[in-house]
Amino acid sequence: MSAVIRLYGLLFLIDLALTVVALIDCLSTEEFQVRNLPKVAWVFIILLFAPVGPIAWFVAGRPQRHAAGAAGAWKPGRGFPEHERPRRPIGPDDDPEFLASRGRQRRDDEDLFARWEADLRRREEDLRRREHGEDA
Repeated sequence: MSAVIRLYGLLFLIDLALTVVALIDCLSTEEFQVRNLPKVAWVFIILLFAPVGPIAWFVAGRPQRHAAGAAGAWKPGRGFPEHERPRRPIGPDDDPEFLASRGRQRRDDEDLFARWEADLRRREEDLRRREHGEDA
């Protein structure tokens, strides 16, 4: 019987130590570093659901201390060769084809405008001739 009491006592101390360490770690972590839940929620989970709460904190709430991914940091010279590198779409100001098409369209618009003006002048002249011809 005393062995069972010792075992329960040991498990209680382990649970208490785990809860205290998780609570201190959670409280000392900055709010923006906490993952998956707000910091206040993690404190309540750690305190109310021992020993599952502290274990959940260490698995899902604690900030990651290392870079994500097995590849590590990107090093120059790795990745896509230049001819295979995905291209970002360029803006219309930097696209030579777009600028050329805008130049052609502008010239076409100017030609159309010049024809309209010539047609308007011709009609005005015809109208003046008719008015002067009728008055005479």
